[in-house]
Amino acid sequence: MASRVLDATSFYAGVPFSSQEKSFTTPLVFEEIKHIKQSHGAVQTLIDLGRLNIIEPEKKFTDIVLEKASKTGDLPSLSKEDVSVLALCIQIDGELITDDYTVSNVAKHLELRVIPIMTKGISKVLDSVYFCPACNKVLKKMSSCPICGSKLKKKSAEKKPSAKHI
Repeated sequence: MASRVLDATSFYAGVPFSSQEKSFTTPLVFEEIKHIKQSHGAVQTLIDLGRLNIIEPEKKFTDIVLEKASKTGDLPSLSKEDVSVLALCIQIDGELITDDYTVSNVAKHLELRVIPIMTKGISKVLDSVYFCPACNKVLKKMSSCPICGSKLKKKSAEKKPSAKHI
């Protein structure tokens, strides 16, 4: 069985609290979710029982995620926490438990197994581009169009069938 890597949405959905399986997450996600069920010490209990392991991903795996997300156009939409769980998933050859569509998209580009929680998950792997809605110019991500000053928006550049869709 593959190692389960949990992002913050997994904790909000209660995944590690309703499962006996061993799970992994990163220190960044742990900081984001440690308030969950704090009064009962639920997260700490999972750690104490060995059902939740917190691992800092190695830099080389983080670099792989950053490079791929930059190529797909998803990098500006990913948080440090998102990058960390993707990197950990590569590092331990795990399966990612998430409902985050951007994280799922990058994971699919990295050929990682993604298990959605409360959604159907993504059905297509997308590359994203940024465009100016006023002058329709396609640009690399920046906050506004250098031509007319309008705020850029993100859209799909091309659609590909999702590989390894679970």
